[in-house]
Amino acid sequence: MELRHLRYFVVLAEELHFGRAARRLAISQPPLSVAIRQLEESVGARLFERNSKEVRLTPAGDALQNSARLLLRQAEEAALEARDVSQGSAGRLRIGFVGAMLYRGLPQALARFQAKHPAVRITLAELNSGEQIAELLHDRLDLGFVHTSRMPAELRHALLVSEPFVVCLPVGHRLARRRRVATASLRDEPFVLFSRSASPDYHERILAICADAGFRPEVRHEVRHWLSVVSLVSQGMGVALVPSALRHAALRGAVFRPLEEEVSRSDAYCVWREGPENAVVQGFLRAVQAGLPPPADDQA
Repeated sequence: MELRHLRYFVVLAEELHFGRAARRLAISQPPLSVAIRQLEESVGARLFERNSKEVRLTPAGDALQNSARLLLRQAEEAALEARDVSQGSAGRLRIGFVGAMLYRGLPQALARFQAKHPAVRITLAELNSGEQIAELLHDRLDLGFVHTSRMPAELRHALLVSEPFVVCLPVGHRLARRRRVATASLRDEPFVLFSRSASPDYHERILAICADAGFRPEVRHEVRHWLSVVSLVSQGMGVALVPSALRHAALRGAVFRPLEEEVSRSDAYCVWREGPENAVVQGFLRAVQAGLPPPADDQA
């Protein structure tokens, strides 16, 4: 049974006249007659009674009408959905992200994209970089935002933003009044640090910044989310080096100061699976990139 046969059948059922039906279908009568015979053979029942005076539906033909119309409508909807997905205006988008992306324009990009593509179903999962990479490899995410460029060959990635680290201090800290803070001045301070298990790259990078300043930090607390880092600092439980985007967290009790010296930067990458281009993924990436804040400098 072909969709073409069902389409011919529906038009003939409406017209009950081979000539008028053929004109509506922009074909001649013989191909229409052949198609109806083929459909009847496929169904195993006569669908029309026809003689020199009239054409009318048999009980079998009458029973087929509604189902045929439903099948044609479903086929049309499926074709439209496939086209919309290929153009990025429909489908699903499963996004993983590290918490710092909440302060790098991700919520605003989501709102802009969803307003333009209301038919795209978006789900979010806050995961660390390693968890996102695993989910992408198992096809449980379509797109991730991570803090590492070290990833398997099956994944593609692009640098999204690069920004400086800043010092996060309790508001009443002795260094909080300084315009800039030397990393070495943090030598004797208790540190709140992103845990190695959550983000090895960040953990090692912060230790390396301290090592370059001539000391190994006293790590008092290790947590899995950047907001937890800032929250503990705001409660006077230590100091931290954090990406400058965290200045927008607006947690009372914490202040942020640029470092005096140049140090390695905090990089965020978007990552997705290698393979045929996914129009929904690419469309969302463009929305994120269009809304990125200007490159961060070292101003507090």
